[in-house]
Amino acid sequence: MDFLNFLDFSVTDIIDIFLVAVLMYYVYQLVRGTVAINIFIGIVIVWAFWKLTEVLGMKMISSMVGGFMQVGLIALIIVFQQEIRKFLLMVGSTNFASKRNFLKHFKFLKEDGLTIGTNVDAIISACERMGNTKTGALIVIARNNSLDFVKSSGDKMYIEITQPILESIFYKNSPLHDGAVVIEDNFIVATRVILPVSNERSIPLRFGLRHRAAVGITEKTDSLALIVSEETGLISYIKNGEFVLFKDTEELASLIKSDLL
Repeated sequence: MDFLNFLDFSVTDIIDIFLVAVLMYYVYQLVRGTVAINIFIGIVIVWAFWKLTEVLGMKMISSMVGGFMQVGLIALIIVFQQEIRKFLLMVGSTNFASKRNFLKHFKFLKEDGLTIGTNVDAIISACERMGNTKTGALIVIARNNSLDFVKSSGDKMYIEITQPILESIFYKNSPLHDGAVVIEDNFIVATRVILPVSNERSIPLRFGLRHRAAVGITEKTDSLALIVSEETGLISYIKNGEFVLFKDTEELASLIKSDLL
């Protein structure tokens, strides 16, 4: 291959590279923080090695690695089935009707101050107080994926987040306390929401339906979930279908704020 011809990029090539970069960015966002991230990095390295051998004209090694990539495609679909489901859900739920929703899905292009930041401190304070009184609670914080398919199972509302509001919703005698609360941006948009329950057998038996529902919704979407145990008063944080460990509520608030960026 002529080296000068290899360096002769067209506008189409630049667009091609940009689209691949965007796709890789979203795949990385889906697997970041999970065990699949190591597999993803390994695939990128093998793919880059494969293309390098093609450019250098190393036909034998290129054909071997290419064969491995083709045969391994089925295995990759099995390994990444949850991530693929999340990606397809994200693409299918994207609403390009407004600038705000468009930039919400392309976070690295959004303008500063365009979206309202979630009042994480108010949520954590409410969870602390409910934990002290052993008031059970399940809070789902939306990110990129639409939660319309679960919001429709509950009561829709649109009220700004405050600590007293969250406590009053989950108060034991409140008609709204049963089920989950869904939060989008800085607003409670649904209460008494029924979530899909995870069938994952690795979840310890000491965790009840609230925790299984939190694992279920975070397996199917990129949302975040907070649970206050009615039995122990302990707060749990779940992301990507997995429990996230934290030392105290300050670290928990920091983790949530980081995940919402």
